[in-house]
Amino acid sequence: MAGLTPLYYIPNTVEPGHRGDDTVEGWGSLEYSTELARLGERHGWDGALIGTGWGRPETFTVATALAARTERFAPLIAARPGYWQPAQFAAAIATLDRLTGGRVLVNVVSGVDTPGAYGDSVVDQPGRYARTAEFLEIVRRLWAGETVDFDGEHFRVSNATLPLTPEHPRLYFGGASPAAESVAAAHADVQLFWGEPLDGVAERIARLRALSETVGRGHLPLEFGLRITALVRDTSEQAWRDAEAKVARMAEGWSEAGVSHDPRFAVGQRRVTELAQQGEVLDSCLYTAPAKYGGAGAGTTWLVGSADEVAAALARYHALGVSHFIISDTPYREEIVRHGEQLLPALRALV
Repeated sequence: MAGLTPLYYIPNTVEPGHRGDDTVEGWGSLEYSTELARLGERHGWDGALIGTGWGRPETFTVATALAARTERFAPLIAARPGYWQPAQFAAAIATLDRLTGGRVLVNVVSGVDTPGAYGDSVVDQPGRYARTAEFLEIVRRLWAGETVDFDGEHFRVSNATLPLTPEHPRLYFGGASPAAESVAAAHADVQLFWGEPLDGVAERIARLRALSETVGRGHLPLEFGLRITALVRDTSEQAWRDAEAKVARMAEGWSEAGVSHDPRFAVGQRRVTELAQQGEVLDSCLYTAPAKYGGAGAGTTWLVGSADEVAAALARYHALGVSHFIISDTPYREEIVRHGEQLLPALRALV
């Protein structure tokens, strides 16, 4: 059984109000993001995911600034192959990883963003994942110190080398489609799941482990991670009251016309969105109601309860083989401390 890698989330957006956070002053500034990173360091988190999307501040730049202002904080840098050429990306990550003493993590994102804005013409699912597979192969070979010649459908490099190699940047990867799972089984270090019930996660872990044996994987065994919202309070009763009140506020401002996510393009998002049809609470404390009112990604389902209850739920995922946890709730400044002081010690005691 793998150990435990606890990560938080730093919102990389300019406009306040992300997932209901009521912070306004300083939102989106380097000072605010640095405060979150330093709070994470002081309260038991190994690092934090920094998201990507066109219209947000550029993720690699934000991660570099935060790494320079912290001592142990490991930025999990989300990046899209459509934004980067693989050799350029490999060099940038290798440089930052060396400068920080091996603190860099990478989350490769293949999902559709706003491709026309940055000149990306690969929007079909098979093409996106085929491109990602080429991207990761080139990146890994360069990080291994190879001189790379590669002539693929999407990328071509000739006599590519790096002046230095990174220490150990892990490659996190998401996606639930067959194409995505094939890429993860061959190239990723950590496959991330959204907040599905235990039986769904167990099924996917078994399938990915079997697939890893058939795709010519040349790396260490694939590990698994969970990206989810956790609403933790001193008591279960208080947690559920606050969760239901938060969903009620979401419902007030929700309309189908405002939903920008197209579920046709994301199998994983569709899986967690459809969980609400199975019931409002699944397993011990997996709350599906947010999906009805625009909750997306990590906000589609929540783990709700006392610190001990949510830790017990996370420990059940750990027993299945999940060792990386990317957890968050809003307001971020308060919850990174609450989760660090209450949830992490309870989870560590169990796993």
